[in-house]
Amino acid sequence: MRWRFFCAAVAAFCILTAGAALAAEPPKVVVLPNGLTVMVMEDERFPLVSVRLFVHAGSGYEAPSQAGLSHLLEHMVFKSTAKRPAGQVASDIESAGGELNASTSFDSTVYRVDLPSDRWQLGLDVIGDMIFGAKFAPEELDSERQVVLSELARGKDNPDNRLFQMTQAMAWPGNAYGWPVIGFKETVSGFTAEDLRQYVREHYQPQSMLLVVTGKVKVDDVVRQATALFGDLANDRILVPPAPYAPAHGPAKPEITVEYGPWNKVRLQIAFPTAGVRGADEAGLEVLAQLLAGDETSRLYRTFKYDKKLVDDVSCSSLTLERSGLFLVSATLDAKNVAAFWQGLLAELARLKGTSFTDREIARVRLGIEDGLYQAKETLPGLAMKAGFFRFHGYDPDGEANYLRSVRLVDQKALDAIIEATLRPERMLTAVLAPKEAEGAVTEASLAAMAAKAWPGPKDAAAQAAAKDGGAAAAPEVVDLGGGHRLVLLPDTTLPYVAVSLAYNGGDALLAKDKQGLAELAAQSLTTGTAKLSANALEDFLADRAANLSAASGRDSFSVAAKFPSRFQKDLYGLMADVLLTPAFLKAEVEREVADQLAAIKDKEDQPMALAFRKLFPFLFSDTAYAYTRLGDPATVKAFTAKDVAGFWADQRAMPWVLAVCGDFDATAVRALADKLAKAAGPAKPFAFPTPQWGAKREDAVSLAGRNQSHLFLVFPVPGLTSPDTPGLELVNEVLAGQSGLLFSRLRDGESLGYSVTSFLWQSDTAGFLAFYIGTSPDKDAAALEGFKRVAGDLRQTALPDELMLRAKNAMTGDYYRERQALAARSDEAAKALSLGLPLDHDRQVVEAAQTLSPEALRDLAAKYLRPEAAYVFKVEP
Repeated sequence: MRWRFFCAAVAAFCILTAGAALAAEPPKVVVLPNGLTVMVMEDERFPLVSVRLFVHAGSGYEAPSQAGLSHLLEHMVFKSTAKRPAGQVASDIESAGGELNASTSFDSTVYRVDLPSDRWQLGLDVIGDMIFGAKFAPEELDSERQVVLSELARGKDNPDNRLFQMTQAMAWPGNAYGWPVIGFKETVSGFTAEDLRQYVREHYQPQSMLLVVTGKVKVDDVVRQATALFGDLANDRILVPPAPYAPAHGPAKPEITVEYGPWNKVRLQIAFPTAGVRGADEAGLEVLAQLLAGDETSRLYRTFKYDKKLVDDVSCSSLTLERSGLFLVSATLDAKNVAAFWQGLLAELARLKGTSFTDREIARVRLGIEDGLYQAKETLPGLAMKAGFFRFHGYDPDGEANYLRSVRLVDQKALDAIIEATLRPERMLTAVLAPKEAEGAVTEASLAAMAAKAWPGPKDAAAQAAAKDGGAAAAPEVVDLGGGHRLVLLPDTTLPYVAVSLAYNGGDALLAKDKQGLAELAAQSLTTGTAKLSANALEDFLADRAANLSAASGRDSFSVAAKFPSRFQKDLYGLMADVLLTPAFLKAEVEREVADQLAAIKDKEDQPMALAFRKLFPFLFSDTAYAYTRLGDPATVKAFTAKDVAGFWADQRAMPWVLAVCGDFDATAVRALADKLAKAAGPAKPFAFPTPQWGAKREDAVSLAGRNQSHLFLVFPVPGLTSPDTPGLELVNEVLAGQSGLLFSRLRDGESLGYSVTSFLWQSDTAGFLAFYIGTSPDKDAAALEGFKRVAGDLRQTALPDELMLRAKNAMTGDYYRERQALAARSDEAAKALSLGLPLDHDRQVVEAAQTLSPEALRDLAAKYLRPEAAYVFKVEP
């Protein structure tokens, strides 16, 4: 897997749960004679095609002895097949410039392929071969079983993952939803090749599958190819839809489970059983979730995060599955605040009614949900997943439109009925993950006692009462505004949206060593109010317009970004001007952001990968901002004041900047904003990118007690972005990364040394590094490090075969276009490129230059940079 794919699982979950957007053209649906459903959406915006195969074969279809079999099968189909040896499934796709992945959930397994439009037939062929031609060779099964077991151990290190496992076990005891999708060590260890074959025969029937193809294709061509590849499949049983789990009814007692572990924070999750997909209250539950804790304007966020400062984070969501659902309220907080938060939260829920929310709040949430539905159309993968989700789960042909209509009909009366039916204390399930040192303070008994008092169930309530009584993009345009300021216009009228990116030079590079973390604090504080708007009023302003506005700092940069419907653009240009020119930086708001940053530091030290990147740069570099700890150290951050933030912003806004705007915008209004900002800033101060010195220490490690996995990095220094070697380094990274890359195929598939194996390339203007990464068990650290060195040695000594070079070159081209589908991605790319002094099309030039490189050139480049004696070793260990 490439470095940029690390968040793919989270992104896929959001796609499946956020709702579905209306397709630009109604999808064409054809059911083949054997029952396989084919859905095609013709979309010629990009030279790309997205293919998705949905199969009713998730963990919800498993018997107890099969727990984890669906997920193991998903792994095994990437191995050898009838037509392809091990590794070639992914290699064929990546060699064509595409991406291939799959995911298993409760109700389904989804196979995903994204390809250039002239190779879409290959995607269908590979999916068919990997499923129905899988060999399930015993030696490959043994190897991949170890990978899954490693993945299972890795999951135990994640507190949020563990918290949900506790919740699902309480919500669905004895049912398939009650165990983790990945299964258990005991079940996974016993699966055989015949178990896999039988599972495919039973569940991978054409009547249980949906094939979705969207992009630059023709309906007839897709149906013809699908018939040729899948038309001979047959059903050998009657399809019986899964029966919903019966919800708990009648008086009961709330269930509370507390588990202690090596954590810094308390994580608490409340669940209320609901109906599953297509339930009558599905849209209303989503609206209620957003009203309660969907964003910074929501009720629980403002009460417990903003006003009372009791939590680091609070969220709410409605999870709807085929057989059941859960309404979830989750929070992360310090142990000392649990009692106050718990009592306050339950009191809030106890008095909640439909009339608790104003018409304005409800309208804002409805607009936000509508905005989320429409924005899925921005990319082909999003469109394929959203439309496929609705069709696959049995919504009628107009299901997407009907869902949106249901959202628009939610009002106070509807919310009142949903609250009454759903948020009932006797049905409340609560899972709590707490630090070991909180065993005496956070207990099941104390939480139950407080719950009985703050929000009594039917029996308790009676007792208390008795006691009381007795489209298409145009060419970009670059405008020099003078004084070190530039404007980039990127018209694209496909969607009625605008994305704005403002990139400054500066960030951490403007800070003294004793001010680490201040740039990040300033970024988070910048959007907390202006001379005209308080923090709450600013949040309301954005929510009323379905708009986003944020700021971020980097090691040598500072950025501000916004995205919003075109019809609100003049409002948003005015707001951006106010935020940038007259930020309030009120004492109370900065103090809140300081508290958040301190909480974020502590949270990162709970997460192995987050901790790794917090510590990696200070280890690699000995000076300049590249050696800084980006969020700073707690003692330093705690001392920052509003005056410090305002002082940093005065320095930052005096730096050179580039403003890039992409989408369906009013060019006159954009130019007015740019001119106003440039005039207010005056001539920019000169900025020089720092050149860091590499650290003298070659090896280092940090520890996370109580974890199961090691995380190992082998880091090779390389030059910065402007080096003529950059195209070759990008190509070397493509060779190493990906499911058919050298690191993955040799160290995971070949030697079963770890679950996550990849490489990634980081470059600033003046320096960079290429890092090999593996997540593995501690006893395999040494073997993994030696494996890294062998792969590097082979690259230095032997020219790569032509087919591997072609795969990497095609992957670079495919990645370039896929990653630029979103409006914000394009505006961000333009602003950052010019702010770095690079051509507007720098990334495209790199891709094109890489296409001309020979295997011998890559071998020479590896010999130049992939030298173990010059490398750095960093590890996060249990």
